[in-house]
Amino acid sequence: MIEKIVKSLKKEREKPFCAYLYDLPALRQHVGHLIHTLPSECRLFYAIKANSDHTLLKTLAPLVHGFEVASLGEIEKVRAVDQNIPILFGGPGKTAEEMEGAINHGVSLFHVESVHELKLLNHIAGQKGTHTDILLRVNLRHSVPNAKLKMAGVPTQFGMDEADIPAAIELTVGLSNVRLRGFHFHAMSNNLESNAHAVFVDRCFETAKRWGDEWNLEISYLNVGGGFGINYLDIEDQFNWDDFTNRLEKILEKHRDVNWMILFESGRYITSSSGYYAVEVLDIKQNHGQTFCVVRGGSHHLRLPAAWKQSHPFTIIPIEKWVYPFERPTVNETPITVAGELCTPNDILARTIPVSSLRVGDILLFSYAGAYGWAISHHDFLSHPHPEQLYLDLDLIEKLESKCNKILSKTN
Repeated sequence: MIEKIVKSLKKEREKPFCAYLYDLPALRQHVGHLIHTLPSECRLFYAIKANSDHTLLKTLAPLVHGFEVASLGEIEKVRAVDQNIPILFGGPGKTAEEMEGAINHGVSLFHVESVHELKLLNHIAGQKGTHTDILLRVNLRHSVPNAKLKMAGVPTQFGMDEADIPAAIELTVGLSNVRLRGFHFHAMSNNLESNAHAVFVDRCFETAKRWGDEWNLEISYLNVGGGFGINYLDIEDQFNWDDFTNRLEKILEKHRDVNWMILFESGRYITSSSGYYAVEVLDIKQNHGQTFCVVRGGSHHLRLPAAWKQSHPFTIIPIEKWVYPFERPTVNETPITVAGELCTPNDILARTIPVSSLRVGDILLFSYAGAYGWAISHHDFLSHPHPEQLYLDLDLIEKLESKCNKILSKTN
């Protein structure tokens, strides 16, 4: 379906095609499944750092239980969409201005990452004559071993060392303007192993229960973070959500002695699969025995593959139109490296990928581009034009499909 829509959109444009496309019906269906299959004790928040696009936030606001943010700017983006939706505020470097702004915007929970931050937040809340609800962010000594990125279990700037949490609890219970409501254990990003993820959640329960018993705490929330992964190297082998939720049910049954609300804050796993990045092939050339496909776009739009030094999955959309009086550059049965238009050899989206046929003027459609794509990219390096941002909803999809079918019927 997306391929047909891209063909139809290309028909209307003279300039080389370059666009992000978001399948909003697919996004709603995906999130609906996640919410429906979560146990009733759980809440799913969207971590907007993955993609803070206004239209996506508007689409997600009625579906998720809230948003997780990491700056005052992100708080303001959320409040521009919904004045009342719950917000979790994290991040290792909160300023006094951000803390005050977060209080003004009615943030539900602060994730406190250090003793200094704890004292500063208590001071600011006191000056404002209010109190704030907090979770202490814990850097566990052990995390999920095979996650792509780790925020805990290794030395990082995130949270407080597990060994230092008792002292932080002792300090917290003596402060008058903060209320300790539980613990925050976000420890990894892009984990693909559902069993390991469930074991991690169980460990979070055990750790929080130990502290709760030792300090006689009234815990309300256990935030186990997100970190559900996307397999960009094999799109047929994704994180097994249903297996994870089945295991989660057993973990919750094991811990029926507590009555906590379990918070998840997922970003990548929520929006990645509904986003696409489409770019037109500008040139095909050979250098030192390798074939390069140069596209209208690159890592200044989709930084993820260059940042992680991996190939991003794509399909080829053949475009038959060729307006020039000279031969169309073509390769057949050849591995290609997809390079962008930037003046750096690091501008690579995919490396040595076999293709059956590719021509200048065809379009490469990169899938799983709805998270950590446009939002983290260096948009204005070399001042190339930005890609279009296209949002496909049911009425637009039906309109474009109808138009595309008419074009194809005339062609045949």
